[in-house]
Amino acid sequence: MYQVKYCIASLLFLFAAVVTAQNEKAPEREPGHYNQNKFKQLYEEFSTPNTYRSASGAPGPNYYQQQADYKMDIELDDKNAKIYGEGTITYTNNSPDDLEFLWLQLDQNVRAKDSKSPLRDGDAVPMAEQLGNFAKKYFTEPFDGGFVIEYVKDNSGKALPYTINQTMMRIDIPEPLKSKEKLSFSLKWWYNIPEHTVNRARSGYESFPKDGNRAYVIAQFFPRMAVYSDVEGWQNHQFWGSGEFALPFGDYEVNITVPADHILDATGTLQNRKDVFSKEMMRRYEMAKKSYDKPVLIVTQAEAEAAEKSFSEKKKTWKFKAENVRDYGFATSRKFIWDMQAVKVGNKDVMAVSLYPKEGNPLWEEYSTKAVAHTLKSYSSHTFDYPYPKAISVHAKNQGMEYPMICWNYGRPNEDGTYSDQVKYGMISVIIHEVGHNFFPMIVNSDERQWGWMDEGLDTFMQYMAEQEFGEKYPEAIAPNDKYPSRRGDPSKIVPYMSGDQSTIAPIMSNPENVYQLGPNAYGKPATALNILRETVMGRELFDHAFKTYSHRWMFKHPTPEDFFRTMEDASAVDLDWYWRGWFYTTDYVDIGVKGLKKYYVSDKPNKQMREYMAARNLTEKDLLPLVYLIDEESEDFDPNMKGKSPTETSQPLKEFMMDNMTADERAKVKEPKYFYEVTFEKPGGIPMPLIVEYSYADGSRKNITYPPEIWRKNDAEVKVVLSSQNELTGIVVDPKAETADIDTTNNSWPKKEEKSDFDKFKGNIKGK
Repeated sequence: MYQVKYCIASLLFLFAAVVTAQNEKAPEREPGHYNQNKFKQLYEEFSTPNTYRSASGAPGPNYYQQQADYKMDIELDDKNAKIYGEGTITYTNNSPDDLEFLWLQLDQNVRAKDSKSPLRDGDAVPMAEQLGNFAKKYFTEPFDGGFVIEYVKDNSGKALPYTINQTMMRIDIPEPLKSKEKLSFSLKWWYNIPEHTVNRARSGYESFPKDGNRAYVIAQFFPRMAVYSDVEGWQNHQFWGSGEFALPFGDYEVNITVPADHILDATGTLQNRKDVFSKEMMRRYEMAKKSYDKPVLIVTQAEAEAAEKSFSEKKKTWKFKAENVRDYGFATSRKFIWDMQAVKVGNKDVMAVSLYPKEGNPLWEEYSTKAVAHTLKSYSSHTFDYPYPKAISVHAKNQGMEYPMICWNYGRPNEDGTYSDQVKYGMISVIIHEVGHNFFPMIVNSDERQWGWMDEGLDTFMQYMAEQEFGEKYPEAIAPNDKYPSRRGDPSKIVPYMSGDQSTIAPIMSNPENVYQLGPNAYGKPATALNILRETVMGRELFDHAFKTYSHRWMFKHPTPEDFFRTMEDASAVDLDWYWRGWFYTTDYVDIGVKGLKKYYVSDKPNKQMREYMAARNLTEKDLLPLVYLIDEESEDFDPNMKGKSPTETSQPLKEFMMDNMTADERAKVKEPKYFYEVTFEKPGGIPMPLIVEYSYADGSRKNITYPPEIWRKNDAEVKVVLSSQNELTGIVVDPKAETADIDTTNNSWPKKEEKSDFDKFKGNIKGK
């Protein structure tokens, strides 16, 4: 069988070479060109590996990162919605450099009265505007939410000079902080807390006019050390609002004073639980630590509703410690219901926690902690075991924001407690997403301010997998015979964005402040790209091993995009430079289709092209080796009697060759193809992708072939493939399962499918038509 296949392949190759030679013409001389091959390596885009970051994508032998430890006393003024803080920062310089000054982030200054953030985007007069927005914009004074720095002092109490430049503060130290040395300094500050439901702050409070209470979700509430790294020195880019945060790891001791009737939770382990818990709360907490199947209410709805009316004048201090975290957040209110359950992650127990007012029920009591627990298990299975002692989901209207061990999430039922599927799925999804941020970037600590996709995109990809697993684990939570309706991740969901107006699309490798559509750019497109990489390009086994390798290499460290790209290739032996370039460095899109098809039959007589070739060279058939000739069904040389016959019936030389070179038993096992096809595939889109094809035949059978993406390496516009079969080809479909985010499927089929006009589709939707 091998001999016959080899013989036919050789003859077809010779035929192709002859035809190609005949069609060759002396080309006009054209100038040389730069290497534009889509499969060239990313040497021009990547920085040179060094001792800090290796070519494999792993941290190098001289990799370092700074440490910032905080001790803070914080007090919340509930009546006036202010926060007061003072504390000490101990900064360890692990870099090889001596530092002349220190940079800190003052992110609340984005809401200062003199903030430049509202002035950075030009705007035209709208045709109409909501009454509230219009009144706020033109009839009220801007909210002043910036930091008021009362002092910065050294260890001896001497004032340190500092300069505030918008959202960044430079502290000038008396002498350079030498490599491997530490420096401690103290600060005191306060600011006005914004109402996050009014001005879309990431941190703030929500007012509840019916009972006169507030619920606080507080972060970015203290001056935070900026990152100093081998990549760009100080990361002191301004915080404009979209690009999030770059922060060093450290240990925190935080004492938070709030009204005595408040319920509070925060990043870290509570140190004085018996001081702030009642005996009944302690009893319930001990139950929760052993409850693995469902949450235990620490504070019930009835207790929370009673506390809403108390308005205590007394104060209570909650004390926390957190180790090796990059940030800090807390939530507090007298309105909070509180539940917890234990989750087994690896060989340790983690507490899944939810805080929510009665306005969140019954939805939150049913699904919040369940979603937290599921997220911890799902993400850990794909990366590393969750290392922190707890993960908290806090209900906050219109919010979705993340910090170590704690996050705010939206999803509010109607006042009568009813809710739609859209609200339910939205809430579950945002909890999965925000809890998932504990892994990216709270542990795998990328620079969000520069590369938004490295946290949002990777997390959205992980969210997609966790959502699908949630639907499988809790089928009662979704529609029967359906899968979880993920908003992002499925290839079809990114098609509208990638096929949109190129003037409003930016490459994924763009700073978040400079993109037009942050959601699709930083969340949807990278998540889709990773999903396709896992399911279609690499396969789950290779992808999952490489992704875990990246996660383990860079947990509690500061990776760059190149570290991710290099690690994925290093751990899989898959060259993906073409993929990173197409999906991440350009705004190209996927569009692959069937351009045409020709049917051929084998003959022992040369066709017109071959005769012309021979005549031009004064050759006869006797001058050539015995050949078979393929005749195009549409050509003038085609004989209708060839139809339905095998090659040995239409070519006597081929029959004799097989008689001479095969035994009778071997000939009996041969399945001669009767049909030969040349299929031309086109690629109007710029991104090379695997060519996934389903071939259908007259006997009802189907054959699926996936050609590797490298099929486009020598011709980026179109490629041809030859098929042979015993059955007549009746149909071709490119990307039959919609795996590649192909933006135009009208060219994906042969015979071409007739597309209905918009009017016909409209008529078809009218009842009775």
